[in-house]
Amino acid sequence: MRRALVALVCLLLLAPAGTARAAGRFGWPLAPPHPVLRPFSAPATPYGPGHRGVDLGGAVGEPVLAAADGVVRFAGTVVDRPLVSLDHGRGLRTTYEPVTPRVTTGQRVRRGDVLGLLRPGHPGCVVAGSADRACLHWGALRGGEHVDPLGLVAPGRVRLLPLTLTSRPAR
Repeated sequence: MRRALVALVCLLLLAPAGTARAAGRFGWPLAPPHPVLRPFSAPATPYGPGHRGVDLGGAVGEPVLAAADGVVRFAGTVVDRPLVSLDHGRGLRTTYEPVTPRVTTGQRVRRGDVLGLLRPGHPGCVVAGSADRACLHWGALRGGEHVDPLGLVAPGRVRLLPLTLTSRPAR
């Protein structure tokens, strides 16, 4: 019985992404490979310096995907930055920029739906290589506070609990 339980736990932990285990979780907004070029750096104060998201390396014109199901709260330009913002409910919102939107405000989207196309010109983006490389700035807010969006795609904490047998197996 213990061997069967250990095998089951191993199968669940090693299950590939896309299985029922990952259902409802957040996905990456760019197809692999999507290197993290600049990590999240929380500001000390609401208006202080920091990096309120992560920059992911991609290609100009690459589809930007919804990280999870949600409703488009904004799709357009703020000052000179084209962006898309999604409301995922429970006070969680994600933002994607610079993106030429292919969705409209109020539209419902599902995880993996195309939100728009990645554009060049994200300030502070440093991409080595060809001219067709670009950065996606991916942000997340929970209740108005900026949080690290990588926490949305990271696997949850795995805790193994001790096996407790209520009765001894027959020998």
